[in-house]
Amino acid sequence: MALFHADADEHSTDPSLTPRFGRVRLRTLIVLRWLAVTGQTLTVLGVHFGLGFDLPLALCLLAIAASAALNLVISLTQPVQRFASERESFAQLAYDVFQVLALVSLTGGTANPFAFVVAAPVLIGVAALPVRWWMTLAALTIAGSLAMSVWHLPLPWHESAGLLELPALYRTGLWLALVITIAFTAFYAWRVGSEARRMGAALAATQSVLAREQRLSALGALSAAAAHELGTPLATIQLTAKEMARALKDPELREDAALLVSQAERCRDILKRLSQAPSDSDQMHDRIALGDLLEEAAAPLNGLGAPVIISLPPGEDMPRLRRRPELIYALGNFVENAVDFGRAEVSLSASWSPTEFTITLADDGPGFPADILSKLGEPYISTRRNQAGPGGLGLGVFIATTLIERLGGTVRFENRPGRSGALVEMRLPRARLELEA
Repeated sequence: MALFHADADEHSTDPSLTPRFGRVRLRTLIVLRWLAVTGQTLTVLGVHFGLGFDLPLALCLLAIAASAALNLVISLTQPVQRFASERESFAQLAYDVFQVLALVSLTGGTANPFAFVVAAPVLIGVAALPVRWWMTLAALTIAGSLAMSVWHLPLPWHESAGLLELPALYRTGLWLALVITIAFTAFYAWRVGSEARRMGAALAATQSVLAREQRLSALGALSAAAAHELGTPLATIQLTAKEMARALKDPELREDAALLVSQAERCRDILKRLSQAPSDSDQMHDRIALGDLLEEAAAPLNGLGAPVIISLPPGEDMPRLRRRPELIYALGNFVENAVDFGRAEVSLSASWSPTEFTITLADDGPGFPADILSKLGEPYISTRRNQAGPGGLGLGVFIATTLIERLGGTVRFENRPGRSGALVEMRLPRARLELEA
């Protein structure tokens, strides 16, 4: 099991589960720009009139008015509820960058404490745009900040203190700090957002698996209801056929009527079996011994690869569990991968303590690759890159791990110490799974 792959369902990509980028409404961009216009106006007026600094007020208000005018034009000419395209989002955010750069250049350039606000449109771009677009936006912002550090008006200051001129080395340090802030925050926001999108898509796939299991359970109930409904008309057919067999004189017709009776009786037997609840037809359906659970998970995979050897503690009373489809599915997924990548045999064992069950799965394959061992259990971590044939989406281990954790358990992955192969250890709470004696 050194290498894991997704199950068969994961080879077909569902577009609804694919993370989408560039999906931001025009209204969102307009609202954010109105917030910027409000904040910029209050700051400029507060600094000029409240603190008494001599700002180029007309030019500053003109730059702010340009953003307000753009918002009004978009609001009047475009349906603001629609999603903006990637190019539209990029163009609007690029405008916001250059508007902030122009406003800061009018008020001291990188020496202005508000210079770092220029990183805000980049962060919005990271959340709303694909990588190529937000990286272009970040590059434009860094280039614009370099130009701003060279061409800018002096930093406004009190006339009594004279002109405040910062040393060139200090101004260079401020620009580098601005560049580092833009680069680091953009990368950090992209990494966090990417993980969130991947996790959301993977959880959607997990919900799809659980919904499929629930549909299968519902199908059993539907078949029982259908059997009950069909019982009455079938009984009528059988009764009529018997009456016909008694009334007919022709031997061939009586033989045909008798055939109808026998087939109707056969149909009633089939419907009777369908109408029985699983617990009526199989006493092990709602409860299963721990050893039988391992057998059920491994049985479909024997003969498809390395044989699965099941071992249990001798001479101990076998715990009996509630049948949980998610546990069987998760264990089967792990066993499938072990069989696929094991060489000679796969070992599946179980033990228990007063508080928990421990299920251990080990193979003699090549072991987990070191570069993904710490990431196993995360979505879209696929290690079939060196295997022939199509690879999965990397959701198999994530789904199985999520199902185990949903039952209150934990999963640990490691390479077998001192020998070739991989090991997966699952710990599950007895209180959640075990049936009371």
